[in-house]
Amino acid sequence: MTERIQQNVYLAIDFGGGSGRVMAGKLTDGKLELEEIHRFANRQVRLGNHVYWDFPALFEDMKDGLKAAARKGYHVKGIGIDTWGVDFGLIDAQGNLLGNPVCYRDARTQGTIGKVFHLLDRQQHYATTGIQVMEINTLFQLYSMKEADDPRLHVGHRLLFMPDLFSYYLTGVANNEYCIASTSELLDVRTRNWSWETIRALGLPEHLFGPIVTPGTIRGTLREELARETGLGPVNVIAVGSHDTASAVAAVPCTDTPVAFLSSGTWSLLGVETETPILTEEAREAEFTNEGGVGGRIRFLQNITGLWLLQCLLKQWAQRGEPQPYDVILPQAEKAETEAIIPVDDPAFMNPDNMEEAIMTYCHKHGMQAPRDKAEMVKCVLQSLACKYAQAVEQLNRLLPSPIRQLNIIGGGSQNALLNRLTANRLGIPVQAGPVEATAMGNVLVQAMACGEIASFSQLREVALRSATPQMFYPEK
Repeated sequence: MTERIQQNVYLAIDFGGGSGRVMAGKLTDGKLELEEIHRFANRQVRLGNHVYWDFPALFEDMKDGLKAAARKGYHVKGIGIDTWGVDFGLIDAQGNLLGNPVCYRDARTQGTIGKVFHLLDRQQHYATTGIQVMEINTLFQLYSMKEADDPRLHVGHRLLFMPDLFSYYLTGVANNEYCIASTSELLDVRTRNWSWETIRALGLPEHLFGPIVTPGTIRGTLREELARETGLGPVNVIAVGSHDTASAVAAVPCTDTPVAFLSSGTWSLLGVETETPILTEEAREAEFTNEGGVGGRIRFLQNITGLWLLQCLLKQWAQRGEPQPYDVILPQAEKAETEAIIPVDDPAFMNPDNMEEAIMTYCHKHGMQAPRDKAEMVKCVLQSLACKYAQAVEQLNRLLPSPIRQLNIIGGGSQNALLNRLTANRLGIPVQAGPVEATAMGNVLVQAMACGEIASFSQLREVALRSATPQMFYPEK
């Protein structure tokens, strides 16, 4: 009987806005190999007056993935968790979760920006936090709770961002990872610690904000009962770039300096890596943000509404019995003729009841020929995104010592060849698309660096370069 060889792997647990998955990664001959172990749905749940994430269900789904890895006989060397940004849960002093986390698309923050900047100076606030003001950010979520006298703020002991919350219930250790904390608009971009001045000015409970750990830190070990239940034994949970974009950018297969990236998914995050933050007034007015990255880098970027509009359209059409598979609708959209360009970040497209109607209404209001069919609707969305990317790159080039020469598109949206071509044509520079699994790659590679299998961040980038097979798109003459 042949003895089964036990494989050493790292588990990347990646939670996106629509789905989550558990990926196993291993290093072989200087390359990273990934395998999907388990995939599950993530949905927003409207309950009463708010929109929530179903945290207990997601935690159970995550455990199912851990059990699946154990059944495969893998020896798991580490577990890393990444999620979307800004959202959080509150736990009390006994470690109880004080309600399901509220989704950033909830309406509770509407109107809070003006109120907050009666208390804060906009220029000084940007000079401190370096973060683009967005009503969805943690700062405004917490201020809306304070205004509503939410009892959870009185009972809460710790604020844990989504990856921190999953890590806490795996290990029992409560801390905040730097990259995810930087999305909150409550972190001092220079000291990389909480901006206590901001927190005090808003009257937020200071004890909610715990110790900050950096990517590569061992957060804790699986609780004994979970080690038994999953069958994994005592595995370390390792802090990665726990904002999913931080993990994805770490795995960009490029050695240029600075690395220019577009993390393409529900959101589009377009920018460059820098060694230090860019905090000029021009950067603030152009709505650039300085978020924490892996290896001490800063992700200087714009948050742009991404494929959310297309995702809403496809979901809406499927619900009314008119499904549009990507391999059918995208070729049709490529041939469609429409000149309509919409501002994808307009509040009208944030969370409408009917995205198709929202786009049609916007076009009519602004004197544009509205899309006449589904193909034109899709073409409208994609060329609008490409136009927005071109505007962002133009602004970015004004803030950098030299213009970017190539844009590296990573994440799920890198599979959209039509969008990639439209983007290359609008930007007038080459576009490199892939890897699709950049987030899981970056997650695993940071764990491997923490465990000594990768010696440095520069070596991490070299492994990413060897492991990827991106596709190039060049501007058409």
